[in-house]
Amino acid sequence: MMAKKRKQSQKQKEKREDALEVKDRLGSDVFAKLKEKQKELKAVEEKHAEEEKQRKIKEKKEREKNKSFEELFEESNMNWKEYK
Repeated sequence: MMAKKRKQSQKQKEKREDALEVKDRLGSDVFAKLKEKQKELKAVEEKHAEEEKQRKIKEKKEREKNKSFEELFEESNMNWKEYK
């Protein structure tokens, strides 16, 4: 039982060391460039999402503006029979 725990703990240590080695292998300048690129891509994605949101809002306003009298009448909550 102790042998299993030792093997597991050794594997976990190796995984941790491997993770550190990859970061170390890249070098701080390459790692910094990757982080910067990640930030840029996230900013671009947020910009596209905001543009899409604005586009949908604009389309909704255009549809509302171009509705026919019949469509507006159907959406009305008033009871028009009372006004005859």
